[in-house]
Amino acid sequence: MRFYTIALPLLAAMASIPSTIAGPIAYGICQTGCNALAVACYAGAGFTFGTVVAAPAGPAAVLACNAALGTCSAACATTALIAPIP
Repeated sequence: MRFYTIALPLLAAMASIPSTIAGPIAYGICQTGCNALAVACYAGAGFTFGTVVAAPAGPAAVLACNAALGTCSAACATTALIAPIP
């Protein structure tokens, strides 16, 4: 009997807490995935990620990889930081 008098209010209090935000951990995982894809993209184009200066007149494949990385990173910023933890 005493168990229910303690457990029920505690359970009700925990159920009323809103879901938490995934935050920095999910964001870091997402960014790591984006960077891994960028490394693979560069390697597929015959370059090494981080060693090529991507000026506006740079190789088209490098510019495409950079654009994809930017899109992926932006998606991480808008979704992973505000996604609730299931």
